Amino acid sequence: MPITELPTLLQLDKKRRLLVIEWGTGNLREYAWDVLRKACPCAGCRSKHGQVSVSSDTMVFNLTPVNSYELEQIEVIGNYAIKLMWSDGHSTGIYSWDYLHGML
Repeated sequence: MPITELPTLLQLDKKRRLLVIEWGTGNLREYAWDVLRKACPCAGCRSKHGQVSVSSDTMVFNLTPVNSYELEQIEVIGNYAIKLMWSDGHSTGIYSWDYLHGML
């Protein structure tokens, strides 16, 4: 069932690296940039979310590099979503209000 609740405030908190959304009911939610980037709903990223990494038997530890993304810009898409533009050049993910509301 779609969420009919719309945001009343969108704010980038660059110091804390958060996207802050106040929903119509007054509910305030904070979204960490790294979590948003990893949860990108675009087709290219969605196909990567399900990939499993294969580890080598010769390694004691399998280290994964930490990615850190800067959220550079937000664009409101109609009355249903936002598009986030990231420092790595990625900007194809459209985050619907339903998708964002369901993340937390």
